[in-house]
Amino acid sequence: MNILQVCPRYPPQSGGVETLVWELSERLVGRGHRVTVHTADAGAGGKRRERRKGVKLRRHRGLAPGGAFHLAPGVLGDVLRADADVVHAHNVHSLPLPLAALGAGETPLVASTYFHGASAISWRNALWRAYRPLAGVALRRSDRVVAVSDWERARLRADLDVTADVIPIGIDRDRFEGVKPIDHGRPYLLCVARLVEYKGVQHVVRALPNLDEYDLFVAGDGPYRERLAHIADETGVADRVTFLGFVDLEALPAYYAGAAVYLALSSFESYGITVAEALASGTPCVIRTGSALEGWLSNTGVVGIETTSPGAVGSAVREIESRTPDGTGLADWPAVVDAYERAYEQARPPPPQRSWPTEILTQ
Repeated sequence: MNILQVCPRYPPQSGGVETLVWELSERLVGRGHRVTVHTADAGAGGKRRERRKGVKLRRHRGLAPGGAFHLAPGVLGDVLRADADVVHAHNVHSLPLPLAALGAGETPLVASTYFHGASAISWRNALWRAYRPLAGVALRRSDRVVAVSDWERARLRADLDVTADVIPIGIDRDRFEGVKPIDHGRPYLLCVARLVEYKGVQHVVRALPNLDEYDLFVAGDGPYRERLAHIADETGVADRVTFLGFVDLEALPAYYAGAAVYLALSSFESYGITVAEALASGTPCVIRTGSALEGWLSNTGVVGIETTSPGAVGSAVREIESRTPDGTGLADWPAVVDAYERAYEQARPPPPQRSWPTEILTQ
């Protein structure tokens, strides 16, 4: 198949959506498909036009106020001109998806939504309310809609009256299982996230006075980093917090493997890929309830908290620190790619039926 992927961002940008599109695209090429990726992140790193491991990549210029929505009109033109068998658009909270739906025309359209319903930022919520009818039209235009979790599928049904299939984000088990941990010399907690307020890293920093024996490693970068450093200084734990910045994919598993506890206290998530990575590394996790992160509570190595007070975070770490996670039920990439190939085939119309003259059939 000739598959067109449309998404807001692509590596070197990091995140769950970016990881899925990257892994899926390269693995589809490995199975003999042709894949072109169109993004709205020109100028954010990476070449405007390049080929990576067989994947054609086209980055378009656009507007992304506060790093959101990614209006890139060039995406529409390229989708209109593409001779694709399937268009696969990603992230209902961003404008490339409805542009892809508009440009696809009669081409089969698959939409992966990563829907979390709201934002922690008031102006983004206002924009979402204005944009929501367009998002709903785009999803109802789609031949197949995909959610990455049962929680997300339920929210799509309740909020947008859209029916979706569930295909989780995969992980590469070989990258995380049996990895030698880093040698830090002291027990440490770990957060891996884009550093924005809603990801909740500040709650872990504020809990450190209740967790004297632990340091904290924070992997990732973003506009909230300076504020996090200030909170660490205010709280008197700056000497115990290390901001690692962006950590290379090859180096990150060693940090997971060495952590005593991984914490994901985000208020908005549709899946939680970093929780899967931590569990694959054998590291127990503390998650915040109220989003798709709740789906991980069935794992023996995960505990959830409703409030993010220092006391609640500290108690959860104490509760989970000695548990061993179950990593056997995690989705791996071969199964995920299988599921998307089926979704693409199901989105495509059946081949025309040949009709034969009646006299031939009766001879």
